[in-house]
Amino acid sequence: MAALLFDLDGTLTNTDPVHFRAWQELLRDHGLDIDEHFYQSRISGRLNPVIMQDLFPHYDEATSVAFADRKEAYFRELVETLQPMAGLHDVLGWLSDRALKTAVVTNAPRENAEFMLRGLGLQETFGLVVLAAEMPQGKPHPAPYRHALAQLGEEPGGAIAFEDSPSGIRSAVGAEIFTVGIASTHDPDRLYEVGAHLVVQDFTDPRLAEVLERLHQDKALTLPSRETAIARS
Repeated sequence: MAALLFDLDGTLTNTDPVHFRAWQELLRDHGLDIDEHFYQSRISGRLNPVIMQDLFPHYDEATSVAFADRKEAYFRELVETLQPMAGLHDVLGWLSDRALKTAVVTNAPRENAEFMLRGLGLQETFGLVVLAAEMPQGKPHPAPYRHALAQLGEEPGGAIAFEDSPSGIRSAVGAEIFTVGIASTHDPDRLYEVGAHLVVQDFTDPRLAEVLERLHQDKALTLPSRETAIARS
């Protein structure tokens, strides 16, 4: 193992409650009252152009872009402080001690990604930030993770990805990367269903430390059964 790849929203920090509030308030003004289930199934983890096409297929491109930009600006306005996901700094310290490569692979727009990394004090931590919104295809397509691997000069077998959404997990798994689901925004069972190899609540889970160490040492890895892993999550 030579590289750890991280999603941003819901993985490095749990911003989903703020995104949900922003979407809920703005969509209500457009006659659409959404709940958390709607948000998780139709919005979370998807690119804004895809969301807008789904929700408002009659909008022209300029109207859709303006709406999405307004939502992201409102999100940044609503954020008071950003807290790292529990245990994140321990994992970052572990990979720094071993001189592993790092990357952020996110569907977030550039302004949001820079805002969040700056707010977390991590703007200098990651050697590479891949913005799926600026690529031909975003998550759930594997292209963003394949691009990250190419930029880092690594093969899929030399990396681990951390993702919180079904869309992100499909992207990483589609790139043939060992993928750890962070169950901050979605049910663990759902993350296993879409292909996560292991699901943890956050970075403090002792199973994660064992997996990282064994993969770093290139040892055989035996994961718990899906049912056992879900029960522990």
